[in-house]
Amino acid sequence: MRAIGYSKSLPVSDPASLEDIELADYTASDLGPRDLLVEVEAISVNPVDTKVRMRMEPEAGHKVLGWDASGTIKAVGPEVAHFKPGDEVFYAGALGRPGTNSELHVVDERIVGPKPASLGHAEAAALPLTSITAWELLFDGMGVREGHGENDALLVIGGAGGVGSILIQLAKALTGLTVIATASREETRDWCRRMGADHIVDHRCGLKDQLDELGIRPRYVASLTATDKHFDEIVDLIAPRGTIAVVDDPPELDALKLKPKALTLHFEFMFARPMHAAPDLIEQHRLLNRVSQHVDRGAIVTPANWEGGSICAANLRAAHALQESGRAVGKTVLAGFA
Repeated sequence: MRAIGYSKSLPVSDPASLEDIELADYTASDLGPRDLLVEVEAISVNPVDTKVRMRMEPEAGHKVLGWDASGTIKAVGPEVAHFKPGDEVFYAGALGRPGTNSELHVVDERIVGPKPASLGHAEAAALPLTSITAWELLFDGMGVREGHGENDALLVIGGAGGVGSILIQLAKALTGLTVIATASREETRDWCRRMGADHIVDHRCGLKDQLDELGIRPRYVASLTATDKHFDEIVDLIAPRGTIAVVDDPPELDALKLKPKALTLHFEFMFARPMHAAPDLIEQHRLLNRVSQHVDRGAIVTPANWEGGSICAANLRAAHALQESGRAVGKTVLAGFA
């Protein structure tokens, strides 16, 4: 089977940073009891792809990246309960297994959902990782309840990225929260408005001053990027007994600063459940079911915003370069092997 991998961590400008390779096909005998063998139709690119490529060199051979896919099931393990061959699915995979940048892929059914029927594979591939992250952050980490939040507000720092795009939509579709998103360019401000944000503020300027002008003190803050830069201001602007959820990797945070306001700090990492074989692993399957249903009824739109062409090393390097530029809006997707 065709795949894209790397054997050494290199800048994305180097043709060897991602290469077209051939791997042995998976067969039904390679499946665990609850595994699915999926023919990959489309993938998308996330910050984790570029981070792993630059930080984790393979011990031998090539490492295949990729943590988003949409495709069709070819075979199932003996204990699979929720899917059958021929089903179209979407999912984000797991860090401890080969990635989705290959023609065939094996994944545990408990982290897979049915592809939204209203979307093609390319549009669907932009959804899984961002949806799992945003859902777990909002409903598990922050403890927001569906149908509630009418008197509270959510500040999303970095609203135009993939996670921000879904988080804004989930909050508007499923809760009563007022949503404020940060964006610094006209393009990203327009995108956040399309996602449904009630207000837009500029993260290059004083966030607290802008929120004071709006008369809003958010109870919830989702920091998706540059947390170390904004942390002190977040603590200053958030309401007492509020919750801060962090997605990125700040080098250090002084948690004692949270005590005077009795704040809660949550780190969201959507790979935690599969990485540690969590007893509630099936929750990712369930939430992807819900996301698929909300997409099909029109409450959530895909964050796919850039068609990167067919799935090959050259196009994937270009997608990684766009992700690394810090100027990506929404998600970049690639569909079909060249």
